[in-house]
This record gives sequence, structure tokens and C-alpha cells, in this order.
Amino acid sequence: MPRWEHGSAERLKQAAMELFEEQGFDDTSAVQIAKRARVTTRTFFRYFPDKEEVLFADADALNEALVQELLQRADVTQPLSAVTRTLAGFDWEKLGSRESQHRRGAMIAANPQLLERELIKQQHLADGLRDALRRRGIDPDIAELAANAGSQVFRTAYRQWLEGNDDSDLTTMTETVMALLATSVPMGRRGATDPAPRGRRRATATRLP
Repeated sequence: MPRWEHGSAERLKQAAMELFEEQGFDDTSAVQIAKRARVTTRTFFRYFPDKEEVLFADADALNEALVQELLQRADVTQPLSAVTRTLAGFDWEKLGSRESQHRRGAMIAANPQLLERELIKQQHLADGLRDALRRRGIDPDIAELAANAGSQVFRTAYRQWLEGNDDSDLTTMTETVMALLATSVPMGRRGATDPAPRGRRRATATRLP
């Protein structure tokens, strides 16, 4: 059987997804993935530490790109909005079609081991966004809240986007989820326009030209 190295990583990812869908994640081995991709098992482990990581191969590069985008935003004086717009503005179809991303998400959701790894990756991204806001001058507590809340808002919109069968715009869907979040937060006696107690630090930020 001919074997070659060029493009091995992409072939391994494609072979893995095919086998996961054909016979299930648990019943698929690294050896089988390598054989389907027509490379050696040794080559598989050169690219991936285990079969789980095939599904998360682009996570670190994606997180870095999103954090850099947030660092370079012209205005982060509204941290929550800055986070959601950064996430929604990314070209997610670079990672594959909506259908393929939906299948990947369903596979992860159905497997507790994969879901745990996915949640860890998501938290790593939220931590990176939090640190980016801090570097831009946002108060640490506000940065933490904006990064985590913004990430959750986006994940809700992203899931709806993947499940949709139309040409829904992810940015619009994210804004809709933000509006739903706003309706779930009681204004209280002080009103929504002035939520901070007297004496508490306000958000500050570095605005880039």
C-alpha cells in the first residue's frame, strides 16, 4: 500500500471523521485512522497524541487568533460587546461547512470524555479573552465577567446557527441572544444604565486609533 507524508494531517482528520461517523468514536482506533489515511501509525502520533485530539486539532490556533483579534479591536470600552463581536465576526466556515461543524458538535456532545475536553478548550478561550481585556486596561473583575458571559452568549448563538437551515447571519444571531440576555437581567431600583454601586471601579479601557 503506497504511503506518503504530504498533507498527512488533513488526511488523518478527514479519515478520523469518516470512521467516527461510520462506526462510532469508541470503536475507532488510531491504527484504523492511519490505515484509512494511508499513513503509518507512527505518522498519526507525530501529529496527534490521541484520537480525541483529532477533533480539537485547530483549537489552539483558533484561540490565539481570536485573542489577537480582541487585542487589536479599536474600542473595548464595552467589554461584553467587544467579546461577542470578536467571536461572531470570525469566519467560522473556514473550519468547515456548517453541516460538518454540526456533526462534530453532535459527536462531542454525545461522548462525556469528548465533552469534558471541549469544555476545557472553551474555558481556555474564555481565559485568553479575559487576559486580553485586562491587557487593554479593563478592570479584572469586569474582564472576567465579560469574557465568560460573552463566550456563553456566543456559544448559544453558534449552536443555533449550526442547527439552522437558512442563511442566518451569525452576528445577527449573536446580537439576538445578547438582547435575550438583557431581558433576563432585572433593572432594579438603580436602572440598567447605572448598575455599579457607588465607590466601585468602573470599566476602563485602552482605545486604539
